[in-house]
Amino acid sequence: MISKKMQEAINAQINAEMWSAYLYLAMSMDANDKGMKGVAHWYRKQYEEEMEHAFRFVHYLEEQLARVELKPIEKFKTSWKNMAEMFDETLAHEKVVTGLIHKLCDLAAKEKDYATANMLQWFVNEQVEEEANAAELIETAKCIGNDKAAFYMFDKELAAR
Repeated sequence: MISKKMQEAINAQINAEMWSAYLYLAMSMDANDKGMKGVAHWYRKQYEEEMEHAFRFVHYLEEQLARVELKPIEKFKTSWKNMAEMFDETLAHEKVVTGLIHKLCDLAAKEKDYATANMLQWFVNEQVEEEANAAELIETAKCIGNDKAAFYMFDKELAAR
């Protein structure tokens, strides 16, 4: 079984993952309201992915016979100027999540909790991918600029995710 401190840290991460999911759902809804259907679809998929991450942690606590304690989700922004601002915020947010995962890894190492350390490696790898994806979206948005035809093609590409 895991320590009480690790249980509390993972419960906090569950909350962070669910907060991330709600943030991406809000981005999806805002993009949809702005007529960016593909961007909205991409963020809806991100929402689903973040909920999957939360439930990976939930299942891990259950396997460890540890208590899952859901906390309230803190308030978040619900409107953005454009997709470039959304993508910038996405990368900044993913960097915060990476830091949280690294803190969990540090705690697992400190406690010599090898099972948790092993489980966390999936999240370490996932965060590399998440940050790379967000950075790529930012670069694409910069290339598109105000080109409506390029945006149309990019939005269609995101809708196919």
